[in-house]
Amino acid sequence: MTSQVPILTAPTAAGKTALALALSERFPLEVVAADAFTVYRGLDLGTAKPTPAERRAAPHHLLDVVDVTQTYDVARYVRQAEAAIADVLARGRVPLVVGGTGFYLSGLVRGLPLTPPADPAVRAEVEADLAARGLDALLAEVERASPAEARRLERNPRRVVRALEVHRRTGRFPGEFGSTVPAFAYRVFAFTWPWPELEARIAARVGQMLAGGWPQEAAWLAAQVPPDGDPRPTVWQALGYREALAVHRGELSPQAAGERITLATRQYAKRQLTWTRTQLGAPPSSPQAAVGALGAWLGRWPSGEER
Repeated sequence: MTSQVPILTAPTAAGKTALALALSERFPLEVVAADAFTVYRGLDLGTAKPTPAERRAAPHHLLDVVDVTQTYDVARYVRQAEAAIADVLARGRVPLVVGGTGFYLSGLVRGLPLTPPADPAVRAEVEADLAARGLDALLAEVERASPAEARRLERNPRRVVRALEVHRRTGRFPGEFGSTVPAFAYRVFAFTWPWPELEARIAARVGQMLAGGWPQEAAWLAAQVPPDGDPRPTVWQALGYREALAVHRGELSPQAAGERITLATRQYAKRQLTWTRTQLGAPPSSPQAAVGALGAWLGRWPSGEER
């Protein structure tokens, strides 16, 4: 059994799936997805979920594991991902973790925070503050205590609520409580494109998804989960779904929606790159260098060591 499990990560639209599938032609790989929204059944186009043909080319785990009406969090992800990795290893194959959701990857690599259980009364107070004062006011409260914590929360309302709930009770943020011991050790291979090329890839993919049925998928999602009912994040936190729904409703043109989604996706890609460097300790290389390094490492499986 290997001493390390490989991770292939890159910002959105960089082509992680394509590189993983290329490697699967040479090695007995099974993909363990690390994406916060491809776990949801029915969110296919807007999440760029691997297609049925791509899943036939290489087995994929942690796709379509929960309904959009249900909640899903990093603790559940880590439990299920570790179980999938153990299963792949037990069958003598290679688990390749592929994805760009930073806190999922950090949960695998660093373990889960040993944060106190939720206090419903305090959480209700923070949620009332969120509804009354807005996300920026709550983030400002976090930033006054810890600018680093504010950056780590990435404007995620659910995580902001949780952070303030814990901080108001204990004087500490969730990340200050330590973590569980990871079930496996990991080797991270990260890549990206030169920024102008990545921007072009993002814009092209957004246009293709909007033209390929994303507005209809967003309308289906709205029928399952109303987009404006709960101030906490739901599946509607997935990039672009609100704009795609506005296209379906005739409130935005596809061009205007595409521009908004592209801008938000570029901003998200920058945060992903920062997370990869600072939280995973893996400065991204070029796609060619990353696939070359990962291919050479897989060629030394299971030790991963030079011979």
